[in-house]
Amino acid sequence: MGNRTLKAGLFAALAAGALWVLPMSAWAAPVFPEGISADGESLAGKTWEDALHTAEEKVKDQAGTSVALTIEDKKAETTAGELGFHWSNQDEAEKELKSYVGGSLIRQYMNKKDLEKAPVDVSIKTAADPDKIRDFVDTHCDGVLAQPQDASIRRENGAFVITESVLGKVVDADATASALDTAFEGLKDSNGEISVQAVIIEEQPAITSDDLKTIEDVLGTCTTDFSSSGAARSTNLAVGAGKINGRVLMPGEVISGYECLQPFTLENGYKTAAAYENGQVVDSIGGGVCQIATTLYDAALQAEMEIVQRQNHSMIVTYVKPSMDAAIAGTYKDIKIKNNYSTPVYIEGYTSGKKLTFTLYGKETRPSNRQVEYVSETIGTTNPGEPQMITDKSLAPGAKVKVQSAHTGYKSRLWKVVTVDGVEQERTLLNEDTYNASKAMYQSRQPLPLHLKQQKIIHLKLPRQNRLRQRRNIKQLQEKMADRELFPPLQRSPRGIMLVRKARPVPHRRKIHENSRTGSGRI
Repeated sequence: MGNRTLKAGLFAALAAGALWVLPMSAWAAPVFPEGISADGESLAGKTWEDALHTAEEKVKDQAGTSVALTIEDKKAETTAGELGFHWSNQDEAEKELKSYVGGSLIRQYMNKKDLEKAPVDVSIKTAADPDKIRDFVDTHCDGVLAQPQDASIRRENGAFVITESVLGKVVDADATASALDTAFEGLKDSNGEISVQAVIIEEQPAITSDDLKTIEDVLGTCTTDFSSSGAARSTNLAVGAGKINGRVLMPGEVISGYECLQPFTLENGYKTAAAYENGQVVDSIGGGVCQIATTLYDAALQAEMEIVQRQNHSMIVTYVKPSMDAAIAGTYKDIKIKNNYSTPVYIEGYTSGKKLTFTLYGKETRPSNRQVEYVSETIGTTNPGEPQMITDKSLAPGAKVKVQSAHTGYKSRLWKVVTVDGVEQERTLLNEDTYNASKAMYQSRQPLPLHLKQQKIIHLKLPRQNRLRQRRNIKQLQEKMADRELFPPLQRSPRGIMLVRKARPVPHRRKIHENSRTGSGRI
């Protein structure tokens, strides 16, 4: 009982002292004591809600600060709020401020004594959104300055013509965004405005004039013949060569034949010509472009450029030796070549006099006494076998038409042979290929039986009539024919109506007068 009385007395004494030190109503909302401030503004006598409102209003006022970004003679304006300006350390600041307001009387007494000795100023930190700053810079700095222009090169009358490169003036977006972000740190002393000068740098073009001036030597060339090609295939070769001609490969760059040549459509200039498909010769739009891939491939071999991708044809081609060809079929068969030189390579491609030529130009670095040769070796062959006959009832009896030539199958290899001063130094196996055999194909129709061979084609000359009467006459003639299976339907011709009938027996002594032009006979 005595202990309880002692504790109660001690508590009462402390409470009385606290009330004397902190003259405030025990029932009023707690307020901040003297010595506590936020960003230099005193919070003494303010409740927690009042102090928080004060800090938020201060940040809100700063968010209305105007921001100007100057890009040479142009200016882009916005506000700090639009750039995501916000109270960046709000959670930490609130936690620290709350420790100085409210609590037990003893805690309030201790806080007051501490603040008398060492006043506390809680920093209110602000920042803008880096993503919004970068978007603002990118939006207003894109395209306002001179973009760098690459040098270009073309070949005219056997000589190279270079168009000079132009330096670009571009905004360093990263540096400019960083400058804006730094400017927000001094927003308190900005007098209501932030002004930042965009960081402008010179940018070199990807291809300079000096780079292209190194293009002067022939690194490799190849010419293939297409004298047996028709007009459509010849057109495809000219169109395709033009799509690759004039391209420049920078060091390390890869060119894809398919990407250069596609799409294989009539609108892209191609025509329908023969192509290989599943072991057969078929008509395809762009037929013949594989000769472009082959010629470019062989030129790249001579230049000793890196071959990234190459596949052979399914059947042998005649314009190069086995294992020296390259095919294009969709994206799974392509010719891809990488510039492994330290300088640019210029590709020239054209057709002339039924010949296709590709030449690669650059800066020659190989010794003059070093020579490269590619040797095709045939390992074995496969006979295509007997021709395949396909019945076609639209042909005349006994007719036979060749629709596909026979292709002998091959197994072959390609060797790269390097000599120095005529002495072999290196022999490398590059390709090992298989080409399928394919039979010749004919369309044919069986000849007529012997008893029908004496049929003759005669012309019944009918006067010019309208189509309706002509059809009626033809129908009447057909109805009079005794055996329709032995006679094909009547056909109209410029001279009248053709029909087939058996020739009447002719006495041996009578003479038949043939008309060599019409093939008709008159006794």
